[in-house]
Amino acid sequence: MAQLRVKKEAKRVQGFVEDLNGVPLDMILIPSGSFLMGSPSDEEDSYDDERPQHQVTVPMFFMGRYPITQAQWEAVVAMQQVEKELDSNPSGYKGDKRPVTNISWHDAIEFCARLSNHTGRQYRLPSEAEWEYACRAGTRTPFHFGETISTDLANYNGSNDKYGAYGRGEKGVSRGEITDVDYFGVANDFGLSDMHGNVWEWCLDPWHDDYKRAPNNGSVWDEENQQQDHYNHIVNNIKQLLTDERSHVIRGGSFINAPRYCRSAYRYLYNARVYYLGFRVVCVLPRR
Repeated sequence: MAQLRVKKEAKRVQGFVEDLNGVPLDMILIPSGSFLMGSPSDEEDSYDDERPQHQVTVPMFFMGRYPITQAQWEAVVAMQQVEKELDSNPSGYKGDKRPVTNISWHDAIEFCARLSNHTGRQYRLPSEAEWEYACRAGTRTPFHFGETISTDLANYNGSNDKYGAYGRGEKGVSRGEITDVDYFGVANDFGLSDMHGNVWEWCLDPWHDDYKRAPNNGSVWDEENQQQDHYNHIVNNIKQLLTDERSHVIRGGSFINAPRYCRSAYRYLYNARVYYLGFRVVCVLPRR
């Protein structure tokens, strides 16, 4: 079996804990840096929409240690509405520590707006580049674990006879449901958990069929709204954002997916709510 890079406890990381009226939200400082975004043509089960690989420089930001949980969702839904009503209990698989699911892109935008208003900080979804940079945490392999993945480390469908294993890895199990965040006690080198599998995660970017002409600065790739403040200041621009009916990028794979769909570079598009789709948040650093 291929060697896996396992960190049961992450190295010391910086960040802060946001208090959501008694419910903690762990935010991890992601250092600035450059990385090669996308996959090489010889990566097993990779796709043309993950190319061309391109160098991207990402400024420092904070990111949620885990996907937003059902407890965190309920705490923020109880805050003052900005523009859109939210269901306080949308998830099919119930549990305070499980990721919230059945969340549309517009729902996530409203969540970030309420959280921003409540805290006085600018919260939003990650850009696609930020998400992949944070997931890789300095690695270039298909997974931040290494060349393969195991159902001992992540929640995905490892039981399929044809697609349950990846690379030199072995088949595993299919749990058939979402697990609590940090169920495996494993983090990448940035200190983030659950980046592979469990639930898909929304990004801000509208879908593009490949990376031709993609930006190299970590920003949201959106030709219709090229000013990053359009996304950094969610509250100011929420009415326009909530009229955006385009498909947006999702990342990370989920508990129902084969391991190839959980790779760091894999990307897909969606425009609806679904029982295996959630999100995690980014906090924007003040500009100096």
